[in-house]
Amino acid sequence: MHDLIFSVFPSERFIDLGLYQFGREKCEPGHSFGPAARNHYLFHYVISGIGVLYADDANGATQTYQIKSHQGFMIFPEQITTYIADARIPWEYIWIEFDGLRVKEALDLAGFSHSHPIYRSHSGELREMMVSEMEYIVENRNNPPFNLIGHLYLFLDLLMRSAVNAIPSQGSKLRDFYMHEAVNFIEHNFQNNITVEDIAAVCGLNRSYFGKIFREALGKTPQEFLIHYRMVKATELLKLTKLSIGDVALAVGYENQLHFSRAFKNVYHISPREWRNNNHISVK
Repeated sequence: MHDLIFSVFPSERFIDLGLYQFGREKCEPGHSFGPAARNHYLFHYVISGIGVLYADDANGATQTYQIKSHQGFMIFPEQITTYIADARIPWEYIWIEFDGLRVKEALDLAGFSHSHPIYRSHSGELREMMVSEMEYIVENRNNPPFNLIGHLYLFLDLLMRSAVNAIPSQGSKLRDFYMHEAVNFIEHNFQNNITVEDIAAVCGLNRSYFGKIFREALGKTPQEFLIHYRMVKATELLKLTKLSIGDVALAVGYENQLHFSRAFKNVYHISPREWRNNNHISVK
């Protein structure tokens, strides 16, 4: 019997940690998904049964992983993967797709990488607590967004603490200071015509070095982060106001409406007008 619970998170407003979709599936024998690539991080936890994951490593070579119950696997953005349920003992799994400012750092500390995508726990207690948070999100999908995001934070904390490959934090306090300054500058100036050079200058760093430590810390280039931040703000305006598309573009730092629409479509794969038609909330 093929049982599937699937939900899409309704909000795009969370920068540090955001939820995209989640669900639970009891697969039929041989059920497969892929080859495909995701836009965000996607974690599967295997509740029962067994299966196989084919995933490209950091060099683009496909690796094969046999995965059983009480284990899991992490899929990275833009990574090509295929996963298949066993023909005799098909797996049942629960999954969460998420992303955000702090995700790469958290997964680095948990020991995940393209070459080490498999989750194994060193603590059954912490593992079960983690799974409980995943189940809460899936089973309470109609709860308010802040409630579900709170449980997503708890899930990520337990994932980090329970992973067998977790490593001690090696973060630099100075680097954290630079990232705080950079993100704070973006948050207060995204509507202006700012450049990566401007952001680096706020930190007192040259562009090359700043770009390197920014990507290492946050998993995105400064330009990618700025665009993503502007697009999140644009969705808020499209959803909650009656501003024209041109005025929304100006409000998030784009003097050219066409350039804004192209950037928006690159992120959300539909035009701003289509997004508004699908998501607009009338505010009295």
